[in-house]
Amino acid sequence: MTELPDYLPTAALETLQHRSVLLRTIREFFHAREYWEVETPLLSRDTVVDAYIDPFTSEWRAEEGTTEPAANRGAAIRYLQTSPEFAMKRLLTAGADRIYQITHAFRQAERGEMHNPEFSMLEWYRQGETHQEQMTFVETLVRAIYQRAAEVSDQSERHPLPSEAFPRLSYEAAFQQFAGLSALSSSAEEFARVAESKQISVPGGFDTTDRLSWQNLLLVELVEPELKRRGAVFVYDYPPEQSALARIRPSDEESPHAVSERFELYLQGVEICNGYHELTDAEELRARIQKQSELRQQEYRLALPGESYLLQAMEAGLPACAGTALGLDRLIMLALGKRRLQEVIAFPFDRA
Repeated sequence: MTELPDYLPTAALETLQHRSVLLRTIREFFHAREYWEVETPLLSRDTVVDAYIDPFTSEWRAEEGTTEPAANRGAAIRYLQTSPEFAMKRLLTAGADRIYQITHAFRQAERGEMHNPEFSMLEWYRQGETHQEQMTFVETLVRAIYQRAAEVSDQSERHPLPSEAFPRLSYEAAFQQFAGLSALSSSAEEFARVAESKQISVPGGFDTTDRLSWQNLLLVELVEPELKRRGAVFVYDYPPEQSALARIRPSDEESPHAVSERFELYLQGVEICNGYHELTDAEELRARIQKQSELRQQEYRLALPGESYLLQAMEAGLPACAGTALGLDRLIMLALGKRRLQEVIAFPFDRA
């Protein structure tokens, strides 16, 4: 097969036309549910609160044409957004109630069949909802997109969605069912014993004393393959250390462990979206920023800014809400029966 020249798109024009139809379907879906579309900056002084997501950075300066070093001219760092989350929550604080956005997001070191450093994201927020209600909304949206894809394209290569409601598994239940231990209370030693019994290879430089490292390893090796076999499944209520900007529900009589009120949807084993019952506590956000920044510095990476517009918005009063960030390229890929993101993106990173 002759390889196409780099100036041509990696996706077929017919596929890009189908993508256009699906984007219109998404906008119609949200419009019918009284969401309004917003636009927020791609370049901002604010950035992600996550030690393991690397943003692209840029220098901003007021004076044109200067060749002075950045430190001498007062240049400020600006970040290409890894998600429109911060700015959209500022709109919620200003009074917006149901908003969505289709935008580009940017993350370093994400390349492969399921990753591109620049990718399309669909993100939305609604006041007064929980992550449980958002799961129902996500399933309705996914079914609408798959239905429209079936109307406009050849579906011979696509895995159909289950006719029944997507199953929902707590993170703890998934680990107990597929790995045979507790994600919330098992020790590093217990994780290690399971890995040894299943003959799981441990990567070089692996910290065998770190519970989170073992948890992530068993998630990839034991849990996610089982999720793939189920076609479509929600995983919810994650460990508190994986809370990002989700609320943490404390332990009580019904649940002996605190959990993060967060969910992810897996389709054919591919993570499609990440939803939160959103954190609204400014002091907790400040503590998380500090903790994530320290983790980054331990690995000799750029520290996170200590202050942010989101922090100001939370101090002013971010209303109770739930939100979801969905990887649009991945969902379109699966809905159209494709196997790689390059088949639904005109010009991926290597051709950008």
